[in-house]
Amino acid sequence: MRLPSGFGGISKLPGNRRNPWRVRITTGWIFDEKTQKAKQQYKTVGYYPTRQAALQALAEYNRNPYDLDASKATFADVYNSWSDAKFEKVSDVNGYKASYKVCSALYNMKFVDIKLAHLQSVMDNCGKNAPTKKKLKTLFNQMFDYAVKNEIISKERHLAEYVDIGDKGEKSTKHTRFSSSEVDALWKWSENNEYVQVILMLIYSGVRPGELFDIKSSNVDLEEGFFTIPKGKNANAARKVPIHDRTFPFFKYWKDKGNEYLITNLSGKKFSLAKNHNGYVTPYFSPILSEIGILTYKNEKGEIQEHLPDDTRHTFTTMWKEKKLDEAMRRKIQGHSGKGIGEIVYTHFDLQVLKEELNKL
Repeated sequence: MRLPSGFGGISKLPGNRRNPWRVRITTGWIFDEKTQKAKQQYKTVGYYPTRQAALQALAEYNRNPYDLDASKATFADVYNSWSDAKFEKVSDVNGYKASYKVCSALYNMKFVDIKLAHLQSVMDNCGKNAPTKKKLKTLFNQMFDYAVKNEIISKERHLAEYVDIGDKGEKSTKHTRFSSSEVDALWKWSENNEYVQVILMLIYSGVRPGELFDIKSSNVDLEEGFFTIPKGKNANAARKVPIHDRTFPFFKYWKDKGNEYLITNLSGKKFSLAKNHNGYVTPYFSPILSEIGILTYKNEKGEIQEHLPDDTRHTFTTMWKEKKLDEAMRRKIQGHSGKGIGEIVYTHFDLQVLKEELNKL
């Protein structure tokens, strides 16, 4: 079948090729002095395994023409375009930014030229532990997804899934739960220190520290007994979180302060958590734990480490599992993706049911 004039062309290239069908569109004409004739100028849309796939690609291009110069985009260009859209939807972007920093060897490479060996080299030489490498691979996957969707590369060039993290079996010692005795110590100090209350609010809600510090007082519904996280790291992170009965007085105390954000510093301002929660850790979290006498602990390797704010979330998870409570409810409260299609599609927990399970901690 002859294609309409100006629609573009399809041709099969010689040889044994994986994608032999080439799709081109005419971008203009130039006068050839040698032949004294007008000569067509082309740009290639892409290469496809079958003529039918090529026809479909050409039809889609004509319905919605896109910039064929996207193939010139560098790794940095793709990251900037991807992050502009991504960071509007999530509250915690520090992990993505930290992962991008170790990719400096890729910044100026054309995205279409990046091979698996380049990605693997960054992974192997980043000097990070297994959880951080996992975040780096997540960045690769999301950037390559973006590049495929925006037709910077073909689906066949989605190489991120083949990057090997390596030391998956090594158990991370980055986060360690607060022991039962440490939690008891926090409760004893909570009557006289509002920032000890914050640590317990984190432990008994299971939320990420950045999520709690990002919520506004208006996001807390004391009458119904929950608070709302409007957005987060993934599609499940935007959620309603029930308030544990034991920490309810703490939420009321902070909300009654009348500040825009629920949890604030001594000046009544929002905490700055730009880098490793330093705006909270150095002046508040660490000194408080040090005064109580529970700041440091020995990890499984016998090394002395200090508790971090994210240890509160790990404590919640461990306490929940020790009580043998419902795992699907825990993932719902903590904003994790469901495990299995049944849980994702069919499970809609009532807040009161979640609250009842939470109060068993």
